[in-house]
Amino acid sequence: MAKSIADSIVDHLIEAGVERVYGVVGDSLNPFVDAIRRSDGKIEWVQVRHEEAGAFAASAEAQLTGKLACCAGSCGPGNLHLINGLYDAQRSGAPVLAIAAHIPSGEIGTSYFQETHPERLFQECSHYCEQVSNAKQMPRVLQIAMQEALAKGGVGVLILSGDVSEEASPEGALAHRSFAPNPKIRPSDADLDRLARMIDAAERPMIFGGIGCAGSRDEVLALAETLAAPVGHSQRGKETFQWENPFDVGMSGLLGYGACYDAMHECDLLLMLGTDWPYTQFMPTECKIVQVDIKPERLGRRSRLDLGLWGDVGETIRALLPRLRRREGREFLDKMLAEHAKAVEKLRAYVDHPGGAGPLHPEQVAAVLDEVAPKDAIFTVDTGLCNVWVSRYVRAARERRLVGSFVHGSMANAMPMAIGAQLAYPGRPVVAVCGDGGLAMLLGDLLTIAQYDLPIKLVVFDNASLGMVRLEQQVAGLPFHGTEMKNPNFAALAEAVGVKGVRIERPQDVRTGLEAAFAHPGPALVDAVTDPNALSLPPKTTFAQAKGFALSMARMVLSGEGGAVVDELKGNVRNLL
Repeated sequence: MAKSIADSIVDHLIEAGVERVYGVVGDSLNPFVDAIRRSDGKIEWVQVRHEEAGAFAASAEAQLTGKLACCAGSCGPGNLHLINGLYDAQRSGAPVLAIAAHIPSGEIGTSYFQETHPERLFQECSHYCEQVSNAKQMPRVLQIAMQEALAKGGVGVLILSGDVSEEASPEGALAHRSFAPNPKIRPSDADLDRLARMIDAAERPMIFGGIGCAGSRDEVLALAETLAAPVGHSQRGKETFQWENPFDVGMSGLLGYGACYDAMHECDLLLMLGTDWPYTQFMPTECKIVQVDIKPERLGRRSRLDLGLWGDVGETIRALLPRLRRREGREFLDKMLAEHAKAVEKLRAYVDHPGGAGPLHPEQVAAVLDEVAPKDAIFTVDTGLCNVWVSRYVRAARERRLVGSFVHGSMANAMPMAIGAQLAYPGRPVVAVCGDGGLAMLLGDLLTIAQYDLPIKLVVFDNASLGMVRLEQQVAGLPFHGTEMKNPNFAALAEAVGVKGVRIERPQDVRTGLEAAFAHPGPALVDAVTDPNALSLPPKTTFAQAKGFALSMARMVLSGEGGAVVDELKGNVRNLL
């Protein structure tokens, strides 16, 4: 019996090392799902409750493993639900293949039930998106989709009508494994000599590293030692540079901490290595700036550059180091390290003195989570204020990993990403750090965690508000509006679906509550009821931001809203400054 197109797809996925496909079944996907069923366990269908969660799970799996991951959506609405998670994968450079089922091929263009135009829908969130309209295109189109996802880092989309997937697969079609090339690229000797001259002429060099330094940590630290240079990092560079780094000065930006901002603005030469950090308002303007990136289209798109170099960070540094003289003076480095130590100590105001009554300070919850969680934990984190607390209080370690929607910036990513992380690494602890708004948005996939009995620990920062948006309103001088939420007891809700629930409302219960969750062998959810008035201030607060806070408080008082809230906000501001 001849194999069908669906069978051929499954065979190719297995050959490419894909171990599972995330999705929601539907009639247009049935032939593909049935082919997975008949694969004798070589590939698994993971039934999620929302296709967006499936795409986020695939994105996390691909980011953590570096291998091709796969998700699928049925025709029409199923495809639409995939899009947000695929945007995250595309912008994160995660190699993901999406199988987008389509309506019957003979009905395309007739406004048929559930008809959309997937070849248009996925264009912006993929490197490659093509429809298979007849059997002869397969498996070559699939091969190209997988190759583009792996080689470019991002999404490849295969569009396939259910009736076409049932057609017989042609004999002798082009078929070979996918390739994930990893070329070693470095700048020319002339460019390296120019960079060496700029470095030797600088008195206060500083390094700012991103995810492009992953795999090149030793080379970057060797460069820092040679130059006596402080090393700051983006959020995606945290897991590379925060641990056991004698040159670490923290992170810049709204989520930042430590002396990174000051080092960037007091240096006379900034070396941006493997980072496409987007926040131009935090970039220095007076110093010289050099950028090294493996993707040359990124050079200079965030700031003025004095030199842009196309190259792998590790290869570039290895070729550069013999050209440099070792710097003996450490005045600038020592100054920045001292400032960093003071700034980090100030962050512990609410950790060391959490108070005796609720609500909880989120800083305490994050700091204790850092201590309780295993050193090889994989953390997934929502976008929002909980991301701030993770950035500042959950420390990186040699074996720890951190994944989030750090480029796309979507809500609701942490829980579904934890599903992908746990399935990819069943023997490792996985912690989903969720905002209450993010958890609620895709709450249905808590049922997926229960159904597969995944031992994920979900820690929910439950401040009954969209905290980051609330803060943005304050900075703009606006009173709160549209940000407050009436939440359930998330711990009780978790218990109702078969997940252990722990609710923490008092500071003295934070450690015991978290320890109870981590001691539980199965999935557990910690509902930490945190202070909605907790403030997250960037390392440098501008006059405009301070003015916005003052205006927001004044408008709340004049409108008769929340005098007690204003008093608490004032106290929080005093403690943070």
